[in-house]
Amino acid sequence: MGNIEKIVNAQKAYFNTNTTKDVAYRIAQLKKLKALIQANEQEIFDAIYADFGKSEFETYLTELALLRHEIDLCIKKTKRWSKRKRVWSGIANFPSKSYIIPEPLGVCLVIGAWNYPYQLSLLPALTALAAGNTVIMKPSELPSRTSAVMAKMINEHFAADYFHVIEGGVEETTELLNQPFDKIFFTGSIPVGKIVYEAAAKNLTPVTLELGGKSPTFVLQDADLKMTAKRIAWAKFINAGQTCVAPDYILVEKSIEDKFIEALKVELENYPQSSDQFDDNYVKIINTKNFDRLSELIDKEKVCYGGNQNREERFISPTIMKNVSFDDPIMEDEIFGPILPILSFSDLNQAIHEVKARPKPLSCYVYSKNKSSINKLLHEVSFGGGCVNDSIMHLAVSKLPFGGVGHSGIGSYHGKVGFDTFSHQKSILHKGFWFEPPIKYAPYSPKKLKIIRWLIG
Repeated sequence: MGNIEKIVNAQKAYFNTNTTKDVAYRIAQLKKLKALIQANEQEIFDAIYADFGKSEFETYLTELALLRHEIDLCIKKTKRWSKRKRVWSGIANFPSKSYIIPEPLGVCLVIGAWNYPYQLSLLPALTALAAGNTVIMKPSELPSRTSAVMAKMINEHFAADYFHVIEGGVEETTELLNQPFDKIFFTGSIPVGKIVYEAAAKNLTPVTLELGGKSPTFVLQDADLKMTAKRIAWAKFINAGQTCVAPDYILVEKSIEDKFIEALKVELENYPQSSDQFDDNYVKIINTKNFDRLSELIDKEKVCYGGNQNREERFISPTIMKNVSFDDPIMEDEIFGPILPILSFSDLNQAIHEVKARPKPLSCYVYSKNKSSINKLLHEVSFGGGCVNDSIMHLAVSKLPFGGVGHSGIGSYHGKVGFDTFSHQKSILHKGFWFEPPIKYAPYSPKKLKIIRWLIG
């Protein structure tokens, strides 16, 4: 028996002791994890900076702040979320009471992504713990130092039969996916998501897939261009564009295209234009493989801003491409880098048609003051979640479920929705013995049928 199989079996045995179902136990473990993250904060900062030059400011803003908020929320709300909930039984079941018991699923596998290695591994993991599960966490191996920090922090302070980190690449992930987990939560690319889904199906394991896609941003002629450019530039180029909900491309009304591009250029003066200017406002591309992929997508004939590259430093400056069409190579797959293609349109209906002709995106953003146009886009375009007059900030609202639809994902999490994602809603009808109407029992009669029709409808 391999080490991974042993750990899975140990977690199954521990879960069956019912220890993790105790709410006080769960809260104590969450508090312990929170303290560990705080105590290891400098190591956390140092590791991600070594992996791809991410500053303490950006790491805290985009990773640790969200983790701290979510863990505090779970500590505060887990007791309430775990309570049984009364529902009405209906006249047909009188006398009775009905209720729903949220119960943990069991042993959960959480596979994290490399672009926000702490947040996208630890956030679903801590939510699974709050719901009363045991967890095996598999961080991405690409940012190897962040993976090592998380493994050390967790494996030295939690028992392997409760919460454990497995490091490694394809071989370890494949072995993990062969195990009969009670839940798999995966964040990553669509091709790998399909592999995870197929593996889970063999064991009928429920999955949550947080994937991606080409998230469009509509900029309409009545938008505040200065504020629109500021918000889009930040959302697109934070983490050097390596964000699953980043604006992937812009659909801007033709009448304001030039003004919008000029407003974007003004904002991008705050970012480094060459690797010599590298500072805490920008990060590296994760590895040379992704650098080369991005470099090939840049059509120099269509670049109207940026485009500077340094392969050795894995640096690509914020880049804007103009006169792009849906047939260009950059519009085939999610960009996941600091390149922003701009497509103009004159007919909003045609622009919507083009978006709907493609796989459903993880996010969509609309910049406008026109309520009719905003409602039209929100009603007609299917996507996971998004914003009106902002980008990516819907992730910061814990009461908004975060997840995709279609090719951009299955299921959602954050806040109470995340707790429910890692729970089974057990339904109970509880009857007493003191009374039982005879109408459902033989012998049947027209009179009984009439009463049943009246009771049930």
